[in-house]
Amino acid sequence: MKLKGKKALVTAAGQGIGRSTAELFAENGAEVYACDINQGTLDTLSGMKTIQADVTKYSDIENIYKVTGGVDILFNGVGFVHGGTILECDDDQWDQAFDINVKSMYQIIKLYLPYMIEKGSGSIINMSSVASSLAGVVNRFSYTASKAAIIGITKSVAKDFVGKGVRCNAIAPATVESPSLQDRINAEDDPVQAKKDFIARQPMGRLGQPEEIASLALYLASDESKYTTGVAHIIDGGMII
Repeated sequence: MKLKGKKALVTAAGQGIGRSTAELFAENGAEVYACDINQGTLDTLSGMKTIQADVTKYSDIENIYKVTGGVDILFNGVGFVHGGTILECDDDQWDQAFDINVKSMYQIIKLYLPYMIEKGSGSIINMSSVASSLAGVVNRFSYTASKAAIIGITKSVAKDFVGKGVRCNAIAPATVESPSLQDRINAEDDPVQAKKDFIARQPMGRLGQPEEIASLALYLASDESKYTTGVAHIIDGGMII
């Protein structure tokens, strides 16, 4: 029970990495608030409190805080993957990538951070990607730029509040098996080949699993990692060795 007595907010908790993280946090004793835009996926969760919200709307973020109050663990899992190079990226795609992946995270952290500072402890975990400042990935221009910004946010928050007992880390996975990945695969002209292509760029010959990312999140949320802050933790099956 690594998180006994701790309260956690997990965003994008309805499926994939967020869901596995929320479930693992609850299994380890945390009081979990699971937030997602999709009420249907939230209804399939058990052992935790759920909040339907769109974190690109600040009014929704404020409502989340009214429900949860301050938390010990903040897991920012919301993200969206746009395809294409800079030539295919118009202003709308750029703005949407940063509204979903970056601005929402900035606003949530800013709202929840004062409680952690006052308490003198807290762990913030931000979902980034190896497709960021860590590595370039083909046809992921706006996504890569937004995920690089998340690493910048992580390091800045960690540096500014390291003396206040607040830790801030990022998780940077490669491709992970999830419903959203399957949606992207199904959108391709040849879904079977598309999945083979995703797997082919993984040196281990397989995709990551949400439970593997959740295990890293559990470590970062727990006191086992209390000497760790400001780090983008790569979990990519050797993709960028």
